[in-house]
Amino acid sequence: MFSTPDFWVAVAFVIFIAAVFRPAARAATAALDARGERIRAEIEEAQALREEAQALLAEYKRKQRDALKEAEDIIEHAKSEAARLREQAEQDLQAALQRREQAAMDKIAQAEASALQEVREQAVDVALTATAKLIESSLDTERSNAMVEQAIRDLSDKLH
Repeated sequence: MFSTPDFWVAVAFVIFIAAVFRPAARAATAALDARGERIRAEIEEAQALREEAQALLAEYKRKQRDALKEAEDIIEHAKSEAARLREQAEQDLQAALQRREQAAMDKIAQAEASALQEVREQAVDVALTATAKLIESSLDTERSNAMVEQAIRDLSDKLH
């Protein structure tokens, strides 16, 4: 057994394999360790990126909620402002209608006063005309001349 060349070839093969295997195993182990370290670093980086993305997502969701609340506040303010403006417009319209109504009433009152004055003037004209005709028909010439003479005499007393 120790003297056969097959045995020594087998021993040499085992020694050769052991000699080659040990550095190859170390190199493979080192390569696997380096690859494992690289994968672990990538996993940690991916985990950090995921956490950062979740933080950004939470921040954007908060900003979206804030923006929605602000939009609702703006809409509510716009509605209240529109209601206030509508109420103000109604009050202004009511005041304008009252002013126009008062102006119309004033014009009507002025027209009534003007019409009443015209009626009075016409009544005076009619009365004067009727009186003149009545006096003309009832006065004779002698009496008319006497009245004119008396008016002329009274005129100088009344002027001073």
